[in-house]
Order: sequence, then structure tokens, then C-alpha cells
Amino acid sequence: MSTTTPDELPATADARNDTARSSPLLPALSLCRRELVRFLRQRHRIIGALATPLVFWLLIGGGMNRSFKSDMPGGETYLHYFFPGTVLMILLFTAIFSTISVIEDRREGFLQGVLVAPVSRMSIVLGKILGGTILAFGQGLVFLLLAPFVGIHLTVESFLLACLVMLLVSFALTALGLCIAWRMNSTQGFHAIMNLFLMPLWFLSGAMFPVSGAWRGLGMIMMLNPLTYGLAALRRAMYWRAADATGTLPGLATSLLVSAAFALLMFALASAIATGRTKADLE
Repeated sequence: MSTTTPDELPATADARNDTARSSPLLPALSLCRRELVRFLRQRHRIIGALATPLVFWLLIGGGMNRSFKSDMPGGETYLHYFFPGTVLMILLFTAIFSTISVIEDRREGFLQGVLVAPVSRMSIVLGKILGGTILAFGQGLVFLLLAPFVGIHLTVESFLLACLVMLLVSFALTALGLCIAWRMNSTQGFHAIMNLFLMPLWFLSGAMFPVSGAWRGLGMIMMLNPLTYGLAALRRAMYWRAADATGTLPGLATSLLVSAAFALLMFALASAIATGRTKADLE
């Protein structure tokens, strides 16, 4: 039976530390896997994340169907117009709620253990964001697959482009949620911030009404909202063959560029916040 001498222990620890530092993706993927396993074990989250937007889509879409005139191709009803906004709602709900695990991990002591490990804070942030991104994208994809059943026919190009947009938006929203959750120590405070800030962010994205039909001042605020461009890119992707009928929306290239810049900015901000000491770490 082999034994390890005391002189060999520091060398073994140093080797593990070097491995962790040389492979920043390994801890990130490990944290990402943990988020996925946790989600799959909590079935009520799956039901809530999918059922709530579906109810919103049916109730709001059915209620406003006859009182709304859309400029989308083919004279679609409000149910068609609201469909991409519902996909965005799913991405928002799932991505933001997935970052609540940061508060729970801090309360349970798991996050403190991860922070003292020989792993860069950027790897920790990346792992958390990747987990939320995959969860949000997966649930948004399930709802997107229902598009043909409501009269929205996707081509291969439009489907792949819509998936790309959903990945960008999911990454950006998860990073945004992490920026908020990292400094908080209670889920109640997180929900309050979400209702005050994140829901208006969705309302003013063009999900429920177009920018062209909004009051001028409100329309200017909507054009400054990064989610407006993410939703515009999603609409253009879904109506790939009828781009000429979406002239009131921002261009596809502009929308993709703004969405990518928003995602990178939120990731950089989340990494910067995670690097510093927060008040929640001292409580």
C-alpha cells in the first residue's frame, strides 16, 4: 500500500492548483452542470417557467386579439405578434430566476467554499451564466417549437437564426441577473428588484406593443432598451422571408450587434462585481 509523505502533500496541492488555474473552463463547466442538475430536480421550476408565459400569451393575446392591428407580414393577429414577446418572457424569467441560486449558495455556505478555491472569479461567473443560459435557451426552444401550430412557419434559416438570438439574449439576461443577485442576501429583495426593474425592461422591449405605436417619449426609452434589439432580431429571424414587412423594426445586423455588445458588457460587469467584496459576503 502506497503512502504519501508530508513533503509530497504541498506538491500535490500545488499540482491541483496549477491544474485549476490552467483549465478555467473545467470549474466553469462543473458549476454549469450543477445548475442543470439542480434545475432538473426541481420540477416545479420547469412547470412555472413554461406555464406562466403560456398563460400570459393565451390570456393577453386572446383579450387583445381583436383590438390590435399588427404591421407584421400577412396581417397576423395579436397572438402572432405576442408570440416572440412570450419567447422573450420565457428567456427573461428562466435566466433571471436561475441566478437566485447565487443567494441560496451564499446562504448555505457553498459559494464561500467556491470563492476560496484556486479558481478565477471569471470562471465562477462564467459557470453560473452558462448554466442559466442553457436553462433559458432550452425552455425558450420548447416554446419556439410550437410556432408552426399557431401559424408561424419557420424555415431552417429562420430557426437557426432564432436560436442564435435566443442564446445571445439568454446569456445577457443571465449575466444581468447575476449582477443583481451577487450583491443581495435575500430572495425577497431580489424579487422586489425584479418587479421594479426587470419587468418594465420586458414591457418596454416591444413585446406587448410596437415602438411605432408608442408615445414619442416612451418610444425613445424603448429604443434605448437593449432588449428591444434582442426582440427585434428574434422577430426578424422568425419572419426571415418577409423582412420587408418589418421595416419599423431595427435592422437585423444592428440588433445582433447591440445584443452581442449587451451580453459582453453584462459578463464584464458581473465579473467585476464578483471580483470585489460585497456586503452580502460579510453577513
